[in-house]
Amino acid sequence: MKTNYHTHTTWCDGKDSPETVVLAAIEKGFGAIGFSSHAMLPEDDTSWVLTPEKVPRYAAEIRALAKKYEGRIRILCGVEADYVPGGATPDRRAYAAISPDYIIGSVHFVVAPDGARVCVDESPESLEDGIRRHFGGDAEAYLHAYFAQVREMLLSCDFDVVGHLDLVRKFNTRHPYFDETAPWYLAELDRTADAVSASGKIAEVNTGAISRGWLDDAYPSAAFRDRLRARGVKFILSADAHAADAIDCAFDRFGDCEVFLPSPLTPGRTINACA
Repeated sequence: MKTNYHTHTTWCDGKDSPETVVLAAIEKGFGAIGFSSHAMLPEDDTSWVLTPEKVPRYAAEIRALAKKYEGRIRILCGVEADYVPGGATPDRRAYAAISPDYIIGSVHFVVAPDGARVCVDESPESLEDGIRRHFGGDAEAYLHAYFAQVREMLLSCDFDVVGHLDLVRKFNTRHPYFDETAPWYLAELDRTADAVSASGKIAEVNTGAISRGWLDDAYPSAAFRDRLRARGVKFILSADAHAADAIDCAFDRFGDCEVFLPSPLTPGRTINACA
């Protein structure tokens, strides 16, 4: 069954309305589409996420669409929630009021030793500036902090899917700032793969960097996927779509195998994913 559970719309930083996305998914032959607007609760200080007052209205619209298109496509209401130590958490308790069908937990901001938050994926320039100003120019220290924060999220928060595990690769092809084959980096992948396995959470294979032109590969990398697979981690294929025409970006490349996912997303079913 063709599905995508990582979808952004005009409720956050997406281009199209939820209904536009639903109609595109039906046209493309999807069996299910899940919405996962960015959310940072209880703290919200950016323009690209659901503010707390918008969350109930967002959930109401998605569930109304689920009823409207029942029998044609399965529609789920989720959120992509950030983990910011001391701030936001991707945890069911924070979103209990809307009872999301699933939660994607992601790290978009790395907390530096001085308490500053360095955005992982805004732009190569802002990332370079953040590493220079808050990590003393030490990219390795920044990467260690990123993966440590991901592991902390995995083992301390109640959510379903871990989003784009190695988002730190986004700019590394066009604006290299670290060696992805370095032993210390591969050791971080091993430690993080151990944490994913221990958490029992699903790892998404995310094609978002392909649709946005930054990479010609998914998150996580092939080397990372090998480590996750060796530890028995389950995968789900996601587009991280910010527009209706991207909901199945590169699915022909990464959806050629199947894994069983006993999760709220696809209870008792087998879905296309990448291994």
